[in-house]
Amino acid sequence: MYQVKVLIKLRESIIDPTGTAVQNALKHLGFDEVTHVRMEKVVNMTVNSVENIEARVEEMCKQLLVNAVMEDYRIEIETL
Repeated sequence: MYQVKVLIKLRESIIDPTGTAVQNALKHLGFDEVTHVRMEKVVNMTVNSVENIEARVEEMCKQLLVNAVMEDYRIEIETL
């Protein structure tokens, strides 16, 4: 079995309204040292052993998990 983590974030060229809202809220709370916030999504999965695990996870990302027009992603796979 594998523990799979897919980290998904908006491309740098895309405005991140959630990150901006969090940054503004932090400033309002007195955390003036924060100068930039970008939010990410994390998808954690446990996957049964299969051949070509990397390719299978790539297909999951392309077909469902990631909006390829707006998002970049990174896959981390660990054997359990």
